[in-house]
Amino acid sequence: MPRPEHPATGASPDLVPASGATASPWLGILARSAAASGGAALVLAVAALLATSPAAGLSVLSGAALVMVFFGISLLIGHFAGKTNPSGALGLFIVTYAIKVVGFAAVLFLVGTPDWLDRTWFFTGALATVLAWQVAEVVAFSRLRTPLYDDAGADSSAGSGADSPAGSAADPTGGR
Repeated sequence: MPRPEHPATGASPDLVPASGATASPWLGILARSAAASGGAALVLAVAALLATSPAAGLSVLSGAALVMVFFGISLLIGHFAGKTNPSGALGLFIVTYAIKVVGFAAVLFLVGTPDWLDRTWFFTGALATVLAWQVAEVVAFSRLRTPLYDDAGADSSAGSGADSPAGSAADPTGGR
């Protein structure tokens, strides 16, 4: 039963209309993930610097930079590929992941381990960055507005309701 302060007819003027889909979410996700993981890496680098040595702090930042570049490439691929071929972006993610794994392994193998690198702090920095990046990425993805159905296709296939036995929404009697 409608109440006088909330009539059953017409839309309420204080309602906010629903927004559309997020146009290109990849750069926003990249920014959020980079900010979260960069902040975590800086805090950990300062802790390593104060607890151990400047080399430990630099090791944390090196591990974090490696992880951020590794994950950032995927989101940049998604940004550029998603504009022209959104459905093909997943395939590109898989291909670039394989290329990145081989490429980063080759770089690490060819460069080797510098003398100043503290392996424990490098690993800790990389791990903390992965965790912060993944949490920020999941949160950012969960806030995306992704349409499940193509509204344009539904609008073009909707008829007047005369050819359907149930009628239209405007005529609930079915034309009787």
